[in-house]
Amino acid sequence: MKFYTIVAWISGIIAAILMLLGAISLVLGNNLFGVRHEANYYIVASSFLLLAILCVLANQGCCSDKKD
Repeated sequence: MKFYTIVAWISGIIAAILMLLGAISLVLGNNLFGVRHEANYYIVASSFLLLAILCVLANQGCCSDKKD
């Protein structure tokens, strides 16, 4: 379904942005958006990456059911 593909792309992009913000925060040494530890960016980003993987797998499951 198109919905799973769109959600997978959106969550993947959000995860990439969060990882980039974590890297910028680490290099600059500043508290971006009030987040004190850089690891918090990566913890949230991993959740979005897992959501993207789940959506890709759900999309493959839906597409394989229609072909049979």
